[in-house]
Amino acid sequence: MKRVELENEIKNLIVSSLDLEDILADDIVSDAPLFVEGLGLDSIDALELGMVMKKKYQLQFKTNNEENKELFRSVRTIADFIAKNKQIILE
Repeated sequence: MKRVELENEIKNLIVSSLDLEDILADDIVSDAPLFVEGLGLDSIDALELGMVMKKKYQLQFKTNNEENKELFRSVRTIADFIAKNKQIILE
């Protein structure tokens, strides 16, 4: 699978699941921060995004784990986590 395809899928998922009205998937930079600076998401958005990712990709996240901050840092880090856990080779 091409990295750009997975990243675009994640971007579309972020926009649709969080009802981001003024942001298009194309506006999200893959390696830009998603929280605070960058896209400006908050902890409630993180919970919603985690639930959507868990359902769509059958992922398991550790509760109250500091690693989750790094995992959800950007679209690129999310894509890397999905690829690693689903054994997808990104081109």
